[in-house]
Amino acid sequence: MPTSVTRPRSPQQIQVPGMQSLISSTRGDLIDCDVLSEPATPKAKTRMEDLSDRGSDPEPHQGRLQVQKEGKEKRTEKGAHSNRAPLCKKIPPAEPKKAAALHTRFCEEEGQCHEHFVNNVRRQGKSLSMIRHLKERKMLHSASNWIQRLRKEKETSVDRQGLVDPAKSLVQKYGRCGHVLGRGAFGTVRIAYKTDAKDPKHEQLFAVKELKQRPEESEKRYHKRLNAEYCISSSLHHLNVVATLDLLQDPWGVYCQIMEYCPGGDLHTIIAAIGQLQLVEANCFFKQLMQGVEYMHEMGVAHRDLKPENLLLTERGTIKITDFGNAECFRAAWETHARMSAGVCGSAPYIAPEEYVDKEFDPRAVDIWACGIIYLAMRTGEYLWRVARVDKDVSFKEYVADRKTEAGYEPIERLGGRACRNVIYSTIDPSPTRRLTAHQVMSSEWMKQIKVCHAGTLEC
Repeated sequence: MPTSVTRPRSPQQIQVPGMQSLISSTRGDLIDCDVLSEPATPKAKTRMEDLSDRGSDPEPHQGRLQVQKEGKEKRTEKGAHSNRAPLCKKIPPAEPKKAAALHTRFCEEEGQCHEHFVNNVRRQGKSLSMIRHLKERKMLHSASNWIQRLRKEKETSVDRQGLVDPAKSLVQKYGRCGHVLGRGAFGTVRIAYKTDAKDPKHEQLFAVKELKQRPEESEKRYHKRLNAEYCISSSLHHLNVVATLDLLQDPWGVYCQIMEYCPGGDLHTIIAAIGQLQLVEANCFFKQLMQGVEYMHEMGVAHRDLKPENLLLTERGTIKITDFGNAECFRAAWETHARMSAGVCGSAPYIAPEEYVDKEFDPRAVDIWACGIIYLAMRTGEYLWRVARVDKDVSFKEYVADRKTEAGYEPIERLGGRACRNVIYSTIDPSPTRRLTAHQVMSSEWMKQIKVCHAGTLEC
């Protein structure tokens, strides 16, 4: 099965198997659609130029320790952020040696270039070039080709129960599962090791995600849900999106999604271990995240659960968006306007305020809000508030009030230059109609100035 990640293409109609009814149905309903959307030209209602100038740019970043101390003094004086929950509150601070082993190999080179060296895997010394050994996946453009492909995939995966030994098929195609990478409420992610027949010393590594049936979930709804996640994730091909390769059953009848393996762990683990990321490092990760989000939105897909836990990394620091269990297709190729979403989903600190108050909302704006919160988490090492509701969270209420003042919101004011602050203020604007689009973020002067590492560069 062709499986390699392809670089983003210019905006065009990209046909996606099984996606039509997903647009008009709630998450988990049967996917029976034909196409992803053609990217429409964003119609911005936000006005960055309306943001008031907030004084001259602060002094250049003088080091993590100094910024932390200044921040603590300001918060103590103001008393405004005493309820802010630290990002790693439930995770004991890592010992210096462990934190260093996790993520200290970050070097800046001449000419503003930099490299990441991330290693967060227990099994060492194995080749992690699985994607390089997979055939290049071609993008299909006709609905008929996609339908034929979808039927073949169903015949060889979901509909082949009893015809092929699931255990034999899983082991033969992707090897035996090893240690656990992560555990969730309804599944586990493990590493699968497959020895190359031509070179026994070489191993291909895959991530195998269980998609277990939830309590009180009918068999029909279970199949609809896993089919929805697989159809969306396997149809996205971008450097900053995890490649989804296959869907098949394990020996116990549980469906497993086979994905690209990312040995660098997830972004949340790094933030929890070392706190504030370096400025260049955080900017690089944020720009890669926005590259992936812009691509998804061009394809008519909203993630709806963006958070550091769902951002994986390669050894060299390439950000990979994963977990499309809550993703929605909001626009098909023949549509010019985005369909609205409804319902609250995701993790509380990253949920946009309109999800709590509006019956319907633009899912793209929800993703942009989460991206802004992720950037602040990287720069501050904290959750700035627990929930984006003025009636439930004092810290969020203070943010809404402070952003209207001349002094601004202190954690954002300490970020850096005015261009950076304006973008972040606009990504987490409480009004979704004034929030920037992914395309506008990528087109901003600040983003144009950010240098991405070689591994995260789309042209590499």
